[in-house]
Amino acid sequence: MINSKFHPIRLNQTALILLLLFLVAFFYSTVGHGGASGYIAVLTLIGISPLLIKPSALLLNIFVASIAFFHYYRGGHFRWKLFYPFALLSIPMAWLGTFVALDPIWYKRILGICLIFAVLRIAGLFNRKEISTTTPVPILAGLLIGAALGCISGMIGIGGGIILSPIILLFRWGNLKETAAVSALFILVNSISGMAGMWKQEIVWPTHILVWLGAAIIGGFVGSWWGSRKAQNNTLKNILASALLLAALKLIFA
Repeated sequence: MINSKFHPIRLNQTALILLLLFLVAFFYSTVGHGGASGYIAVLTLIGISPLLIKPSALLLNIFVASIAFFHYYRGGHFRWKLFYPFALLSIPMAWLGTFVALDPIWYKRILGICLIFAVLRIAGLFNRKEISTTTPVPILAGLLIGAALGCISGMIGIGGGIILSPIILLFRWGNLKETAAVSALFILVNSISGMAGMWKQEIVWPTHILVWLGAAIIGGFVGSWWGSRKAQNNTLKNILASALLLAALKLIFA
């Protein structure tokens, strides 16, 4: 059973954290992502204790990815055949990955690399041309990719969608909306699996975790609704992508 504790956060940090979590959830969810890599980067760079970051990011990820999937599923964009080859092995591997202890330096470097994938996806590098025809996912490729992404997800506390979605788009296995829908559910199931892997570990929560969660839920709801139904504001997305790129470089080279 989880031994939960609460850790105080200074009040003067709260407003900044809430704004940044809202923005991360908003922009990530427009492309079907839960935002864990963004939450981890924000909390790490602000100086929040590492003990608080991983469980907090997973919890926010679960809620935001759920909301994103809801909107994209209601829009008719989800394809089961595009999802299950990746999920079959990613779910158990995400659970196993939580038991791998990474050196803090490598943790930051891997997170920074994942952030670069997020930057490219959010900035729209893979969105230049919508594809009219797609090809089926080769089962073996899907299983291997899912296993690798699941393991990475469990190790650093993300859902893996920021890496999965560019892969799907590059190989033309799905269009933009289908990719967002599949990524959202992929992130959700891996985040739940990762949280389950922490079940027997001591979890320390920040005192304002429910407020953080509220900011992420609002951002995720508005962002995924906008992304699944409305035109996207590329200028604002590029601003976020630039900020995340700076965070990624700082994490990799610090």
